[in-house]
Amino acid sequence: MDISSIKASIVLMCDDQVIDLVERALKENVPAREILEHGLIPGMKEVGDRFKKKEYYVPEVLLASEAFYAGFNMIKPLLKADTTRQRGKIVIGVVHGDIHDIGKNIVKVLVEAAGFHVIDLGKDVPLERFVAAVRDEQPDILALSSLMTTSMLKMKEIIRTLEQQRLRTRLKVIIGGAPVTGEFAQNINADAYGEDAADAVTTIENLLSG
Repeated sequence: MDISSIKASIVLMCDDQVIDLVERALKENVPAREILEHGLIPGMKEVGDRFKKKEYYVPEVLLASEAFYAGFNMIKPLLKADTTRQRGKIVIGVVHGDIHDIGKNIVKVLVEAAGFHVIDLGKDVPLERFVAAVRDEQPDILALSSLMTTSMLKMKEIIRTLEQQRLRTRLKVIIGGAPVTGEFAQNINADAYGEDAADAVTTIENLLSG
């Protein structure tokens, strides 16, 4: 079968169709990794590109991500344990005091679709949990999100605590959210700022390749 049809189904946000196509591919003994790299990931990459060009908006990206995960969850048990870790490990979460997580969820699906291993701490995450996750998981990237000016200062506290506890030796911190700017990222000693979900993926790739 033509794996590109899986990509097209994700772009069209058809989760039932993705399930049928992935099921058919598996019956035809198409390797799970091939389904991921030539069908699922290109589909979400196309969605990310359309989002960046403002051809797709939040609702379309969320529906497409449901289609992506419908297929991804089918092949996940068949993938080698290190398949999604080859590009790096990322811990992501929305800072304490903020329950807005749509942006974070979009970043998560695009980053995971790009081949990274993502640990999602959720929303309204206290400082201590971020620090514990960095210490225990030893990620390459910590991604912090805030959509409120009242909670974005929590990012500064997290970064300062990580520095005090000597947990930033190799860790890169990227921040994002509506009120966040590149200037704010510099002021709180973050390594990078993601303007939107698609930009976050590119920025993460650049951080890990530099």
